[in-house]
Amino acid sequence: MIIKSSDLEKIAVKKNQYPSEEIFEFAFAGRSNVGKSSFINAMIGRKNLARTSSSPGKTRTVNFYMVNYTDNAKKENKFLRLVDLPGYGYAKVSKSEKDSWTGIINEYLESRENLIEVFLVVDLRHPPTGLDKQMYHYILESGFSGLVIATKKDKVGASQVKKNLDIIAKDLKVPAKENIILFSSEKKDEVDDTWFILDDIVKFHSK
Repeated sequence: MIIKSSDLEKIAVKKNQYPSEEIFEFAFAGRSNVGKSSFINAMIGRKNLARTSSSPGKTRTVNFYMVNYTDNAKKENKFLRLVDLPGYGYAKVSKSEKDSWTGIINEYLESRENLIEVFLVVDLRHPPTGLDKQMYHYILESGFSGLVIATKKDKVGASQVKKNLDIIAKDLKVPAKENIILFSSEKKDEVDDTWFILDDIVKFHSK
């Protein structure tokens, strides 16, 4: 997998602001400050394209990232989008603001015809929250595979990784532990394997 280029294509709040539906999209949902933007930056090999913040709850829009890549097997030039959804669960905002973010997320997930997979992003260091469980149930009920990205692997001791992985799998009721991708945005060891997963999903939907 060779990334030829990547760009922030669109920042949207409402459906009429979304880009065209001609390209497959992968969406990433998770609570505030869980590492979605860092994950996207690691995947596309850019430091600051996806905007990260030390202030949880700052991402309040749906951010569309266009990726132009080459399939190593067939040497085909392809395009897809990675979509960063607003983080949820940040306590220090008003209820009306939380409801606004929920509406933004739901409108995207319920209306996007070219959306082929939704990943739940969680922090490997912490058990899933109630909102994580609700989101994961929603993802499964919507017909998606139930793939989970557990970030910040580098911040967990080797002896603790399996224990934390087991907790996440049990709390979310993940159908198979293989559905959980352990990921470190710092070390980036899992980038290639994750791209293979995304490309396989694209190939499946291209049949």
